[in-house]
Amino acid sequence: GVFARDLRECLYLQLKERNRCDPAMIALLDHLDLLARRDLAALRRVCGVDDEDLRDMISEIRALTPRPGIAFGGEPLSPVTPDVIVREGPGGLWNVELNSDTLPRLLVDRRYFARVAAGARTEAEKIFVADCYSQANWLVRCLDQRARTILKVASEVVRQQDGFLAFGVSHLRPLNLRTIADAIGMHESTVSRVTSNKYISTPRGVFELKFFFTAAIAATHGGEAHSAESVRHRIRQLIEAERPGHDVHSDDRIVEILKDSGVDIARRTVAKYREAMRIPSSTERRRLMAVAG
Repeated sequence: GVFARDLRECLYLQLKERNRCDPAMIALLDHLDLLARRDLAALRRVCGVDDEDLRDMISEIRALTPRPGIAFGGEPLSPVTPDVIVREGPGGLWNVELNSDTLPRLLVDRRYFARVAAGARTEAEKIFVADCYSQANWLVRCLDQRARTILKVASEVVRQQDGFLAFGVSHLRPLNLRTIADAIGMHESTVSRVTSNKYISTPRGVFELKFFFTAAIAATHGGEAHSAESVRHRIRQLIEAERPGHDVHSDDRIVEILKDSGVDIARRTVAKYREAMRIPSSTERRRLMAVAG
């Protein structure tokens, strides 16, 4: 958007527009690698400023954008249209229904078929018309069967994940395709195909059906297994609850906390989940808190 050749120049042009390119800020732009590592001591030395000035400069940098052109264009985001809708019914039950807006609308016009068939003269024409009619009916039956299969799979997923709908992510159960396939008497590949790129609207938001299929994390003392997604949610909660001036949880400490709550998990798994959620390490989080001051 501003024809910058790299990130430094992009930030520089925005600061220049604001008349904020003093020598200290230029020095900061020349050492963005130190800012990425949160090495505040080194930044203070190269910029020649104190802690308060450095915090103000970093705040100014954060107020900039690496993609300034986005403010002047771009395609509008299209909302996801759910294929299945779940609503809470009486007695704590869940009503599961297909979203009619997403279903293909296909009907066979039998009166038109009768008119065309009546006009067929040769045997070849009669066979051709009959074959077209048969294929059209076959397609209608296939679409109907597809809709029934989607509803059947979604209903079983809702039954299996009732705790999530009622209480949230922390109650998400471990679930795999085979469990659903066995419960509804279908092949595992059919369930996989039906749940791909399908979305379900629930009182807790719109989710891809694949979201509800999550690996199991063993429980301590032989208890019921936990879903990987609920464990990731718990890790995120622990880290989001951290405050400046208090202990920042290391991966080892998170392992201890989770084991105390009944989750048997390895440190490398915690690190993998944390990195997948793009959460910095405890060392980097301490530096971020110091910058935020």
